Amino acid sequence: MKFTKMHGAGNDFLIVESQGEERDWESLARAMCDRHYGAGADGLMLLLPSERADIRMRLFNSDGSEPEVSGNGVRCLVKYAVERRLATPTEGCVTIEAIHAVLEAEVFTEVDAVTQVRLSMGRPRFAPQEVPVLAEMEPVLGFPLQVDGEHILVSCVSIGNPHAVLFLQNAVDAYPLERVGHLVERHPAFPERVNFGVAHVIDRGRIDVRVWERGAGETLACGSGCCAAMVTARMHGLVGDRVETRQLGGVLTVEWDGEGDVYLTGPAEFVYEGNWPA
Repeated sequence: MKFTKMHGAGNDFLIVESQGEERDWESLARAMCDRHYGAGADGLMLLLPSERADIRMRLFNSDGSEPEVSGNGVRCLVKYAVERRLATPTEGCVTIEAIHAVLEAEVFTEVDAVTQVRLSMGRPRFAPQEVPVLAEMEPVLGFPLQVDGEHILVSCVSIGNPHAVLFLQNAVDAYPLERVGHLVERHPAFPERVNFGVAHVIDRGRIDVRVWERGAGETLACGSGCCAAMVTARMHGLVGDRVETRQLGGVLTVEWDGEGDVYLTGPAEFVYEGNWPA
């Protein structure tokens, strides 16, 4: 089975073209994404034909679970599809069918190469049942959690997948995300588990972010996690409409005017191609 490894700001994926055939994708994802015995990646992403959009995506995390969407993964998929002529932009845009919605991506090219993708992540959802989170407030901002004997306040939002964001007064580098991340991910308040981000607002146009991704652990970058940090920061009045989110793997730009869709912009890069034995 042919695959292509790609990354968006260090958030890496194995791209596989599929016609929709049934395979044990969960087991394949665990094997292929293993960083010691496999090709190594945060997730396995399938590029499929679609009746509703230019292409369709399915994503499997490195633990075999299937999330709704990945901002970095979709941007990689769009670059792959356009450069391999599997999708042709219409007025500069490509549509992508995900589990929860049809997304639209604006494609920037130079000499037939995709240099950047600006992806509409859809409207953020704040109702607790839509995140979902077992909370009796809307929006869910400053929601108290008890985690490993510690009291923290998180702000929750769905960016097509569930997120909880903790805002820190100090640098994100010092936060023990490797200890706390999996505890928040599986906290009883989140019936479908959750992506947990820690964020430090530098000024109204810059945020430092680290994200523990549901089913993958901490990644070098998380597109939807950056969107969640920016959106909840804006709800708290801490940032403006356009923010550079800085992560271990690089910088992604998030835009939100407080009402419409959230937009995520950043690079996507090829790493290598390979064959996985049947």
